[in-house]
Amino acid sequence: MSEEKNYDLVIIGGGPAGYTGATRAAQLGLKVAIVEKNKTLGGTCLNVGCIPSKALLDSSEHFHMAQHEFDQHGVDVSGVKLNLKKMMERKDKVVSDLTGGVSYIMKKNKVDHYVGLGKLVDENTVEVKTDKGSETLKTKNIMLSTGSVPNELPFLKFDEKIVVSSTGALSLEKVPKKLLVIGAGVIGLELGSVWNRLGSEVTVLEFSKKICGPMDAKSTKKLQQVLTKQGLNFIFEAKASSADVKKDGVSVTYEDMKNKEEKTIEADVVLVATGRKAFSEGLGLEELGIEKDQRGMVKIDEHFRTKHKNIYAVGDLVRGPMLAHKAEEEGVAVAEIIATGRGHVNYETVPGVVYTWPELASVGATEEELKERGVKYKAGQFPFTANGRAKAMNSTDGFVKVLADSTTDRVLGVHILGPRASDIISEAVVCMEFGGSSEDLARSFHAHPTLPEAIREAALDVDKRARQF
Repeated sequence: MSEEKNYDLVIIGGGPAGYTGATRAAQLGLKVAIVEKNKTLGGTCLNVGCIPSKALLDSSEHFHMAQHEFDQHGVDVSGVKLNLKKMMERKDKVVSDLTGGVSYIMKKNKVDHYVGLGKLVDENTVEVKTDKGSETLKTKNIMLSTGSVPNELPFLKFDEKIVVSSTGALSLEKVPKKLLVIGAGVIGLELGSVWNRLGSEVTVLEFSKKICGPMDAKSTKKLQQVLTKQGLNFIFEAKASSADVKKDGVSVTYEDMKNKEEKTIEADVVLVATGRKAFSEGLGLEELGIEKDQRGMVKIDEHFRTKHKNIYAVGDLVRGPMLAHKAEEEGVAVAEIIATGRGHVNYETVPGVVYTWPELASVGATEEELKERGVKYKAGQFPFTANGRAKAMNSTDGFVKVLADSTTDRVLGVHILGPRASDIISEAVVCMEFGGSSEDLARSFHAHPTLPEAIREAALDVDKRARQF
């Protein structure tokens, strides 16, 4: 039997946008409920995405260093063995700790949490189907934040054993002798790196001519060279066309578009990493006339509103990069719009990161984009080979590139390939958020010796004044 409850805001989807938006809305005095179909909050990011993948990336990096780099630091080890079961248990604990933390935050902020499938009944009503029946939630506002799911190829259906999505690739019970990765984007490169470090022979099949899609061309070319040296094999301009999946492996046929011929590659496991698509199944969008674009994303205006002014959509469900931090900011913006009438996201400063080693981090425009727009700019670059801290770490692959407007000197983009790029990109984000210049970066103190000094030197190089060589 349905029980009716009343709220100021009901959020469908408990990922980064959902739980962050719920927290902010509660802080602003709204009565909030969050509906999530899975038992734990956190969405893809915390449960089967960002967090577990980074746990495995760090663990696999330690394993790789113990095998190949410790001796350079004067640390002699022998008989290094992989305990995959323990590595997976650690990954699961990291996930458990963080999802538990999100549940605590909901309780602390008095956000009601419903475990079940949320569906729009009308513009002020959400039905929640649970294991025990259904509940009806009446609300003044609704935020849709149901996230995304992996794209599946029609001839490679996920069984999460032989044909795996990113979810299955995070929980393999043994190291595959041969791993085929379809797609050289963030997911493919990160998870390919994990299993390469743990002993797999990894081949990456990519439709285009380069890795990492639209990211800075010079940076991605260098990253590809480093990853190739680490053991990843890349096949470009290759279109997977069919597959023969067996109990102990898979045979994938692909079109070599450059030479116009068909080829076949064998693998024990194939990871399909061809992107993600918005998840809106069963939400009741069609019944309310809420429109989607050709990619299946919910159409919204500049204030995140659908055709119904009190129904908002955010995160992977709408346009823009499918990134947890972008979704978080949108969730907060919607909460603030509802409570105060004001909310904003600056999409020009959304950073993107590839957590390989070295890491690739980027914010703002690339040189290719600036040239296409006809924007006049100056570029400064500085290598990590000349950075003292990188030298001490024995991690000198890569460089920092700063792009600034030729007239105003305003920073237009920063691209970092190097150690801990994911951490040091934040300096560039803050600079751009405040409309800062390359001169601002160049004249700001940077502790010595640190990795971020490379940003300062690249900023100095915009005017050809780099000092540390």
